[in-house]
Amino acid sequence: MTPTRFQYPSPSFQPYWESGRGKLQLSQLEETPSLSAMEELAPRYFEVDTLADAVVRETYVALGFPEATKLLEKAFTADFPREKYPQTAQLIAEMEVVPEWFDRTLLDFGSMLCQRSGSKGLMVLRNYCLMGGYESAAINKPLVYTGALKKGAAKRLRETTEFWIQVVGPDAYEQKIMHRYALQTRLMHAYSRYMIETQTDWNKELWGRPLNQWDMLATNLGFSLVYLDGLRAFGFAPTPQEITGLFHFWRYMGVLLGIPDDLLPVTESEAIRSLYLWTMNQPAADADTVSLAQALMEEPNHADYPHFMWQKRMVRKIHLGYNAYFLGENSCKNLGLPYAPTRFFIRNQVKRQLRREMYTLSSSVQYLRSVNRNRKTQERIVKRFFKLKGK
Repeated sequence: MTPTRFQYPSPSFQPYWESGRGKLQLSQLEETPSLSAMEELAPRYFEVDTLADAVVRETYVALGFPEATKLLEKAFTADFPREKYPQTAQLIAEMEVVPEWFDRTLLDFGSMLCQRSGSKGLMVLRNYCLMGGYESAAINKPLVYTGALKKGAAKRLRETTEFWIQVVGPDAYEQKIMHRYALQTRLMHAYSRYMIETQTDWNKELWGRPLNQWDMLATNLGFSLVYLDGLRAFGFAPTPQEITGLFHFWRYMGVLLGIPDDLLPVTESEAIRSLYLWTMNQPAADADTVSLAQALMEEPNHADYPHFMWQKRMVRKIHLGYNAYFLGENSCKNLGLPYAPTRFFIRNQVKRQLRREMYTLSSSVQYLRSVNRNRKTQERIVKRFFKLKGK
């Protein structure tokens, strides 16, 4: 079954693959993925995380939000009453299973790349991964149906940043921070799907199921492949171990988030193929797309920090420069973003980063110093702008 949203070639994303970084990525593949390969994956638009759905009915629906939240805080501890909540117990048990392919060293390389990206990594996350993701009208429909526009862009930006900063941090695996945030996010998705399908006029034939498995893969690729592409555009030179580790990290996080392992890429080439297959059947940007992008664009003007309006306006201009630099003129036009001249200043940052990479990668001592120093920078930024704990 193929939903109406399936449009090939994509009006929004075809230009990306025909020029610039998309064209360079596609050249790494032996052949361009075919339309038939996309059509084979189309049924994934109707597949969802059924176990998480069962847990939502067993907890949030049956107990109410406050009591269920209190109960789920005990997950991954001996205090959780597994006999009383069998569906939830099954989900927790499955998340605690370590895949045969899991490699702790690779996981660490992936997280260290994210940590050493520092403030620039946060800029990539906000202005490339998150803003660029709004260009797909279809994947963002659940945000519209759950009232994301009314709740404001700041809330989603805060949630995304908190999720990322926590799961990539040091000791996130040992302390089960990855597991707890994956469970929280997984059930948030399932609860949103429950509310959308039971209380709105969601059109499954048009959009597929809300927060379906193929769209979840696209989100995962935003944290891995798109993030990697953004770092390179910023002047970073990730090592082969970091690149392999980054995809390993997000493959493992994808499994924790309930994405089928057979969908998750192992290598950069596989990720490029997956991103092409998903993007090239996306419908054109629409009014909701523009509204979401505009809300994120105006977020600095409504933030608690910085304090003065002239500072907020400057931050807004800086973000627009990064949007233009990463996304390009066509995507900015689709998103209703002004093509900001501040993008030209970023080129000087790229040159400095290229020189800094030579020093960082010159020895293991310098490498670890960079990881630690830039991780602390990330923690300071999120505490200042979002009032989040860094770890």
